[in-house]
Amino acid sequence: MRGRMTRRITAALTAAVLLALAACSGAGGPQEIRFTFSKREAISFMNDVVAEYNQSQDQVRVVMDTSGVDVVSASFVRGNPPDLMLANYNFEVARFVQRCALIDLSETEAASLMRDDLQPLMDQYGVCEGRTPALPYSVMAASVIYNKEIFAEHDLEVPQTWSELLEVADTLQEAGVDPFYGTFADPWTINQGWFDYTVGGSLDVLEFFDRLAEQGTDVGPDSPVSFQQDFLEPVEKMVYLAQNYTNSDAGSRTYDAGNVAFANGAAAMYLQGPWALGEIALTSPDLEVGSFPLPMTEDPEDLRVRVNMDLAAMIPEGADHPEEALDFLEYLFQPEIITAYNESQLGFVPQEDGAEPTDPRVEGMIEYYEQGQVYQGPGVLIPAAIPNENYAQAIILGADPATQLAVMDEDWARVVFREPAPARQTEEDRR
Repeated sequence: MRGRMTRRITAALTAAVLLALAACSGAGGPQEIRFTFSKREAISFMNDVVAEYNQSQDQVRVVMDTSGVDVVSASFVRGNPPDLMLANYNFEVARFVQRCALIDLSETEAASLMRDDLQPLMDQYGVCEGRTPALPYSVMAASVIYNKEIFAEHDLEVPQTWSELLEVADTLQEAGVDPFYGTFADPWTINQGWFDYTVGGSLDVLEFFDRLAEQGTDVGPDSPVSFQQDFLEPVEKMVYLAQNYTNSDAGSRTYDAGNVAFANGAAAMYLQGPWALGEIALTSPDLEVGSFPLPMTEDPEDLRVRVNMDLAAMIPEGADHPEEALDFLEYLFQPEIITAYNESQLGFVPQEDGAEPTDPRVEGMIEYYEQGQVYQGPGVLIPAAIPNENYAQAIILGADPATQLAVMDEDWARVVFREPAPARQTEEDRR
């Protein structure tokens, strides 16, 4: 009995000593902060950045978390959000903006470097008046991907008007080449490419959604602005291209199949974003491809490229270590680091004097991005509760465009206005 008691006392004393040593070590070591990063295909790159930062100083140790936006959202509810977020900027993340749950970054060095013309695109998802709660880190531009070798073989120039686009398509078709490769079995590819490019190339997307928000619940055939009125002409042009200038099996082809087929020269043009370029290169690494905005009018001045805020940096109000998070944020936004990141992902730097991409595959979009001739895809500005992907797929496969767009008006009125998202808050509201 005495021996067992002695062993228990010894074990307890040993544990106490170890805990004390651990506490002393923690008190004298670097402060650990949690950094969530949502771009899975860039984890390797960001792992290197985190490692370099941790080695560059001994005050802060960054631990990267790649568990995703759902886990991050749950952490806000539990009251233990991450110290710093670098996440895809969409309606899910914008909930934190609308609730003023993120600190103001307007006084940071990183904020002073940002392009002013990108802020309206950030604000489309919501604002917290008086704050700059998020800073764009990577802008992804998307447009028509085209096979330069096929264009050269048939002596074709990149079209800049709707008429020129049809002339190019007719020339290719007469030569036995499918002008476009369609992957209509995957509805997101229609929504992101065909729907977004045709609508975004036809009207002012920012103005449309601003006017739609002001319209209230009265959205329909007789309202000043509506999907069935404003989107009908571009959507009909989308259908015309899809029905007349795509591969005959487009309705059964998937994104993965499309990447392989395009890489093998099955069509001259592909309505996909730069994320497809890496997949195409896996099959044909030496294929010469380029990009250009889809022309939808007869005026070249109307040419625009689709963009999305692929990553934005945010620090939650409830962060345990906001000062340390700010230090790492400033580190991330150093021109050499943000440029290297965007170069690796075929993205565009959101800083005023940001370096241009050097990859020739996205070269055709540079002048439009630099001149601010951009739009956010309408497909990403429609709340997820409205199944826009399915409507776009139904239209491109033969459903009546006017009918589907009228249903979208009804959905918008019901989902967005009768069950509204939290109203934009001000600093005074929050207090």
